[in-house]
Amino acid sequence: MTRIIDEKRILRIIDANFNRAKEGLRVCEDLCRFFLNDPQKTSAYKTIRHRLSAAVRFWPIKHLIRSRNIEQDVGKKSFPSELKRRTALDIFYANSQRIKESFRVLEELMKLRNQRKALAFKRMRYQIYALEKRIIERL
Repeated sequence: MTRIIDEKRILRIIDANFNRAKEGLRVCEDLCRFFLNDPQKTSAYKTIRHRLSAAVRFWPIKHLIRSRNIEQDVGKKSFPSELKRRTALDIFYANSQRIKESFRVLEELMKLRNQRKALAFKRMRYQIYALEKRIIERL
């Protein structure tokens, strides 16, 4: 019974971080597409977003969705700092941080199941570090 409860909690964390990473990737992708008009960087974010989706297929999406507990989520309230964005750079930077943090959580939890997949999350995280640096230099 404890294993089932722990698994549901782990799936809940995975679901939250998968969604957080996908959302952050989309924001960065759209900034590269519509703000920077940069097809290479837009494509890089899109590719990572699709790799993320493929990596998370390790867990059936219905299990991830069933693990959600939005009503009792103690961390869903926004902090005032989350609402303060003054420039596109602020938006980009906040979402880039969100992506990296989410990939790290996914990497750590994947170590419980599949070390090869954990390394895939690590590689994606480092791709974001490099991409972020190139974009910050442009913004």
